[in-house]
Amino acid sequence: MVDAEDVRRVALALPHVVEIASDGFDFRVADKGFVWSYPERVPGRPRVIRLDIAVLFVGDEAEKQALLLGEPDVFFTAPGYDGLPLVLLRLAEIDLERLGELVTDAWRMRAPETLLSEREGAGK
Repeated sequence: MVDAEDVRRVALALPHVVEIASDGFDFRVADKGFVWSYPERVPGRPRVIRLDIAVLFVGDEAEKQALLLGEPDVFFTAPGYDGLPLVLLRLAEIDLERLGELVTDAWRMRAPETLLSEREGAGK
């Protein structure tokens, strides 16, 4: 089980990551978001920032569907995310190692080639 602080530590350990000021967490590389806290919207109510759920960039619809179908207890989606390469991640359902893999993969998909080459050259 991980929490928002674990997400923060993992994301900030990656090169050139910037945390955007928010009520939750919001991490970007080269001005592209790769993981942030879920802004839950319920009709007729104000938006609520959920620190127990992360929005995670997954690259494409095929990967999204594979995660949603393969691990429905971990990953889900919500209205407003249809057609977007994003899944919602229940932080309580994963461990720190898995979080690291997921966040690093999301970072890799959003980082420019120059940063990827730099990271690979550093042996990380």
